[in-house]
Amino acid sequence: MLEALQDGRVSEVLVARGVEEAFVAQLKATGVRLKFAPRIELDQLAGTTQHQGVLAEVEDLEWASVDDILDLAEKRGEELLIVLLDGITDPRNFGAIIRSAEVLGAHGVVVEERRSAPLSPVVAKTAAGATSYLPVAQTKNLPRLMDALKKDGVWVYGAAGEAAQDVRKVDFSGKVALVIGAEGEGMRRLVREKCDALVSIPVRGRVQSLNASVAAGILLFEASRGRA
Repeated sequence: MLEALQDGRVSEVLVARGVEEAFVAQLKATGVRLKFAPRIELDQLAGTTQHQGVLAEVEDLEWASVDDILDLAEKRGEELLIVLLDGITDPRNFGAIIRSAEVLGAHGVVVEERRSAPLSPVVAKTAAGATSYLPVAQTKNLPRLMDALKKDGVWVYGAAGEAAQDVRKVDFSGKVALVIGAEGEGMRRLVREKCDALVSIPVRGRVQSLNASVAAGILLFEASRGRA
């Protein structure tokens, strides 16, 4: 919420009576309009009692463009690091990947219009403010975008549990795109075929696969470490 307040995206904050005065004073200091109401009203609006007595009315999140992502890399004077998501439909996974991408220095995240969770408040909450700083874009055709990136000198790595190439041994210097597939199904065949290389995360436990957002975080860390 504080990220949204700083960005000016909050039009009003609904506060339950009895919320700590120090926090109320902090909200007032931002200049946002406050409305006080019984806690039961917040329960009904939130659809749950699991809240801290404060609800914010936030403007809808807006999609960026792929050009915004390319421009950010150029503005920073850095080689492009972009995350491509193929079929991530869980909003919490989507938000967690955006958060990891921003923290670890990526320039943006791209999803395909028909195969993604929407850019919703759940995504924004899970991203913990990262949507305010990192461009998140849509594309109509992910394989076509991959072709365009490759023509621009971007090396495309796809995450695949069965891949022989260990992600820890990859040279991530230069322009890089990381592709993360859907939970369970992984990347679609055409997306997989468009990758320049497939990489895997070595596992030691009996469970042989990682949650998509966790896998994305590990790949992003390895990519950022290799570019330091």
